[in-house]
Amino acid sequence: MLGLPTVWGAVAISYKLACPLAQQNGLGARIVTSAVFFVVGTGLILHVRHGLMRELKEARAVAGAAQSVLLRPLPPRLDGLALAAGQLSADPGASVGGDLYDVVATDHGVRVVMGDVRGHGLAALATVGAVLGSFREAAHDEPDLGGVLRRLERAHARHLRQRSRDEHPAAGRGEPESPLAEEFVTVLLLEIRQDGVVHALNCGHPWPYLLRPGAVRCVEPMTGDPMPPLGPFPLPPELVPVRCGRILPGEGLLLHTDGIEDARDAHGRFFPFQAALTDAVRRRAVVPAAVIHAVYGRLLGHIGGRISDDAAMLVLRNDRRRVPVQHGGPLGRTVHKVP
Repeated sequence: MLGLPTVWGAVAISYKLACPLAQQNGLGARIVTSAVFFVVGTGLILHVRHGLMRELKEARAVAGAAQSVLLRPLPPRLDGLALAAGQLSADPGASVGGDLYDVVATDHGVRVVMGDVRGHGLAALATVGAVLGSFREAAHDEPDLGGVLRRLERAHARHLRQRSRDEHPAAGRGEPESPLAEEFVTVLLLEIRQDGVVHALNCGHPWPYLLRPGAVRCVEPMTGDPMPPLGPFPLPPELVPVRCGRILPGEGLLLHTDGIEDARDAHGRFFPFQAALTDAVRRRAVVPAAVIHAVYGRLLGHIGGRISDDAAMLVLRNDRRRVPVQHGGPLGRTVHKVP
């Protein structure tokens, strides 16, 4: 880093002290001297800029690797399901923020988590890491979906207590009375079994959508309300997953965060999320990556490229060949249908 600037500096000083032209006061001599020092200065600036750009590139590569470990890329297929996911971060230069998602194949079925931490961007990364780390273990260990959710609640509470100790060390060794009580995270847990039946536990998160060629349905159970987000209130004593119906072969399921539905344009108009989904599956097969690409394209066009909140989506398509016949109603209720 210092070799080339030192050589350039030595050349400039040698020219000034040893070159007879540099000792003259005529206009031509001054022009030549100024040109020499301009070239040397420009070379120094370009050299420093090149070094800074190289360091910035290396830092971005390290940050990208760390973020991909936190919110790891999903495989294109998992246990007969085609997958695709995407996220837009409100913080420039960050590929992840306050939204979280993951899909895990377990002995109990494919388990899915989608969550949204209060706030957005890099400040929420620690909470995202705590919740996702707990989910990736609990999804395999816990036979019931309710046990997974309780593990997430305990991990979130431990994280808040530790943050409170770090931010208020003068409080002593005892437990803080109210560790960051305003912090919370919405969570949607799904369990997709081999026959396509979907069970869910919802803590204040938007319900997903069922996608099929030409139709969009909201997977919102007719009975039961979502529980409060994790953090402000404890979970109820009994956690009974809600049956949301089935995903048939060729159908897709889209999970999202409220950063998409709450996005507004310059005139304050909300993003037409439902219409964008309908257009994405109009008279065509459900392709997870294509759906995400189409919706994000419409979203960025609507808001003019100005991201004010993190926006994540996850699409799963059932590619399993055979689904046993089940009795019961359809999955969710129809929100919009293309004739």
